[in-house]
Amino acid sequence: MLALALAALIQTSASAPVHPMVVVREADVRVEQNPPPHAGVGNSTAFRLSDAAPQRNFEFRKRILHPGASIGLHVLSHDEVYYVVSGRGEVASDGRTEVIGPETAAYLYEGADVGIKQVGDEPLVLIIAYPLGRRLP
Repeated sequence: MLALALAALIQTSASAPVHPMVVVREADVRVEQNPPPHAGVGNSTAFRLSDAAPQRNFEFRKRILHPGASIGLHVLSHDEVYYVVSGRGEVASDGRTEVIGPETAAYLYEGADVGIKQVGDEPLVLIIAYPLGRRLP
């Protein structure tokens, strides 16, 4: 009986595909998104980098918020990180706001009402990462 259970476990594990890596180029995943998500305003460019990775369990995206643009306030169902590559933005979380710039990360918590808006003359370039509720097929 134990041998049959082990054999089934090994067969199940062996049948699951293994992906050593997926390499994604920004030019292949660029999407204009106007307005930005969550009832945002203005113009943005999204790079849905992780969409090309099968069986992933988190999202990794680059977004450019052009001058005057914002990602609207929304309640998180997971923790999320906004990492600023360039430009400046005003990030909000549950009524607290702070201006952040290059080489700065805002760690945002599940249940918080969050958003971010571009400030200044230069576009705000962000990396946004968060876990998914389950591994995708």
